[in-house]
Amino acid sequence: MRKYIFELEMKVRDYECDLQGVVNNANYQHYMEHARHEFLEHAGANFGELHQQGIDAMVARVEIDYKVSLISGNRFSVKLNISREGAKLVFLEDIYRLSDDKLCARGRVESICVKDGKLTRGELFDEIFADYLK
Repeated sequence: MRKYIFELEMKVRDYECDLQGVVNNANYQHYMEHARHEFLEHAGANFGELHQQGIDAMVARVEIDYKVSLISGNRFSVKLNISREGAKLVFLEDIYRLSDDKLCARGRVESICVKDGKLTRGELFDEIFADYLK
């Protein structure tokens, strides 16, 4: 079991499911993105406000391993941890079904930081996430 620094609980909505009655694979990426944005706010920053300042955190790469399907009405939790790899901030995100604590998806999301249209070394990540990047 991984150690996590942030957790966000959510519930599957009917429209997120496909014809088989399970959550469509693309929605797991949406869940992870929402958790990252909530984590950013938890850390004291806001995605929209950063954009207004010319600062954009962007996804450079996503890998998701699907384990157990969620279905409509399931409550679940996205748990995450972060690390730095050069200029990239790496989010390790796991989605667990709350009813039985089953791992549903495991993701690795690499993010970069762009300021005024130019790639940075990610110094902003160090400032915002100083309490978590130890």
